[in-house]
Amino acid sequence: MKKTQFKGSVILNPVPVVMITSKNLKGESNVFTVAWTGTICTKPPMLSISIRPERLSYEYIEETMEFIVNIPSQKQVRETDYCGVVTGRKNNKIKEMGFTMNKGSETNVDYIADCPINIECKVKQIIKLGTHDLFIAEVVQSHVNTNLMDEKGKICFEKAELINYCHGEYFPMNETPIGKFGFSVVKNKNLEKEYDIKYGTKGKSKKFFNKK
Repeated sequence: MKKTQFKGSVILNPVPVVMITSKNLKGESNVFTVAWTGTICTKPPMLSISIRPERLSYEYIEETMEFIVNIPSQKQVRETDYCGVVTGRKNNKIKEMGFTMNKGSETNVDYIADCPINIECKVKQIIKLGTHDLFIAEVVQSHVNTNLMDEKGKICFEKAELINYCHGEYFPMNETPIGKFGFSVVKNKNLEKEYDIKYGTKGKSKKFFNKK
């Protein structure tokens, strides 16, 4: 396949859609979206977000060194987009969107209860890069809707109807997986059957499993 080259352009897509809530030392809250966030460490649990210095939330987070990552569902795509394009310097986005806010348990920041998943974070380091600065933070608490948990305590993210952001557009997360971690080396045919029963793939899982 012929390739087209893009020099000096970060085209890593898709990325998760998240809304970040923060609160300044005066107790004023704000919410905005970030396109670039990700897990960076397991122990201690850490993630990162990148923010433009001119954003209001940058000021709030730099003051308190705390923020909360709120992961919205597809039902909140309009609200999410609004919080990404409208400035908190002129609008009270939390009030305008009618978000239900709960107090964080480990931070002095409120999280959006309407979102199925919320992650409380404390900033450990800010690295100045260029157009964006990188906020490296430790996860100190997470809140997950109970209906997303299965009988074994596993979080079923596919049930949360999450959103992917890809090159300026929002896409729904597919609920049916096309594979499972480690499936390429699995030889047990019983696992194929279990996969088909769980995901209703009716024998199609055979192509996912190693036959050697």
